[in-house]
Amino acid sequence: MAATVTKLAARRRATGAAGKPSVRAAIDAFLDSPKIAGNPHTLRAYTNVLDRVADRLDPDRALADLADAEIGDALTALWGEAKPATWNRNRAAVGSWLAWCADKQHWTAPVVPSSAERLRETNDDTKAVSRSRIDRLCRRRDVPLREKTLWRMLYESASRASAVLALNIEDLDLLNKQARVVVKGGDTMWITWGTDTAHLLPRLIAGRERGPLFLSEHRPGPHRRATTDPRDICPETGRARLGYDRARILLGQHADGLRLHQLRHSSATHLGDANTSANVIMAKTGHKSLRSVQRYVKPGLAAVHQATEALSSPRRRG
Repeated sequence: MAATVTKLAARRRATGAAGKPSVRAAIDAFLDSPKIAGNPHTLRAYTNVLDRVADRLDPDRALADLADAEIGDALTALWGEAKPATWNRNRAAVGSWLAWCADKQHWTAPVVPSSAERLRETNDDTKAVSRSRIDRLCRRRDVPLREKTLWRMLYESASRASAVLALNIEDLDLLNKQARVVVKGGDTMWITWGTDTAHLLPRLIAGRERGPLFLSEHRPGPHRRATTDPRDICPETGRARLGYDRARILLGQHADGLRLHQLRHSSATHLGDANTSANVIMAKTGHKSLRSVQRYVKPGLAAVHQATEALSSPRRRG
């Protein structure tokens, strides 16, 4: 309780009487807003991006003293070499924060400059990978249990990585192979998994009864622990919740070129190839419109080959 009071007092001092908050205070206020704080994985995503931006800009500087160009320079330094989707996502997060400061709080704030423009994301019809590749990856003996379980669950549940990484052990219904998650937009839904994930989960939990399902390798240091939400620390091991960036790096170490989102995309594509109805796929992936599902559910190359055979002369088939 005392630590909380001290933290709030520090924020008030950083904001100042003239309504000119520091970068750090402006970020804290934004993260505390109901729209962000009300969704755990949204909060985690914004925190990760904005903390990195703050470190780059100097968290103690007054927000009003920042120039637009400095925002652009920070974005370029941090994500200028990233893929267009990553650049666009993080650019949008910074833009949302600055717009909130100006529109909701009426603080003088810079904007994302036109030079840091949104990049075109190319449509990649090869996003889906084969079921056999995913199976081989998850059966490799050099892949740790945590990674195998995460990748299996992402594929079998067709859920977003952010939602799965936000799972706590208390959210799991192991008997029915399902869990309650908070998805994009703050809605709550059930995700389900199959037999392979069901075999791995008890070994991953290993007697733990509460706390984050997927944990980082090590216990956080004193500074990291003091700035981490207590809900993201395992009460039994003291280790922190595995973050999205670390999970992304781990997948890249074992499967060069494969991304976390491809496991979800592949799941939806394989369900489409198996003639699963669009309504069922929508229910499984959590999409709210058929149009959204159609972006992901495209017949794979195997289905195209099978359809092509239907065009051959009957006497030549087989």
